[in-house]
Amino acid sequence: MGSSQQTQCIECPLQLAQCLRALSPEQVETMQSIKRGERMVDRGDTVFEQGSDGSELFTVLEGVLMRVRTLDDGRRQIVNLMFPGDLVGLQGAFDDPRSHSVEAILPARLCEFHRVDFPTLIRSHPRLGYDIVWMAAKEETELEEHIVSLGQRNARERIANLAVWMVDRAQASGIARRDNSLELPITQTQVAEMLGLSLVHVNRTLQWLRSEKLVDWRNGRIAVPDMERTSDFAQFEGRRMQMRPFI
Repeated sequence: MGSSQQTQCIECPLQLAQCLRALSPEQVETMQSIKRGERMVDRGDTVFEQGSDGSELFTVLEGVLMRVRTLDDGRRQIVNLMFPGDLVGLQGAFDDPRSHSVEAILPARLCEFHRVDFPTLIRSHPRLGYDIVWMAAKEETELEEHIVSLGQRNARERIANLAVWMVDRAQASGIARRDNSLELPITQTQVAEMLGLSLVHVNRTLQWLRSEKLVDWRNGRIAVPDMERTSDFAQFEGRRMQMRPFI
């Protein structure tokens, strides 16, 4: 992980993303005033460790990250994924040590802020404060859906649901292809860590979903030929077409 030359907020690539709501000139100026820099993160690198202290918050400018909880014996649970426009570190924005780590699935570029600057941000731009609450609420909804998968969906439904969710989130972030496919090198082991399945079960289930033309997930590419059909199969109701905020 390293620092990079800072991009001016007026040139932020998220401002041009079709599925993200652009900031007003006044909001851009405020974000520039509190921006502390940028970080480049290679695939597999850790943004921050579970149990660490830190005052940083990050907006994902490029790349995809995963939020991971590790047990004392080394077992891991992938809790969520973060796409361009998502805010990283909000989940631990108080004084307690971080309850999870964040790792890069794709090489990522992150915009860095510090927690201490956010009260001023919210006072000067209440709309941005509302957007932060909106992003936190949406993540809670996604985690609720994930809990439902772990508790109630069978293996085929879990993986189909995850595939639809990832393609949908990538579309909402402007990084998915028009054919409902996404280049994302998630391994079968990581799928197992996210969905509470064995590696063998993941492999067999992916083969079945491919044979049924519901999900084609291989070689670092996730494709959902028919989003409506696969959404119905997985009982996925979270598809979002509205513009997403970012800061």
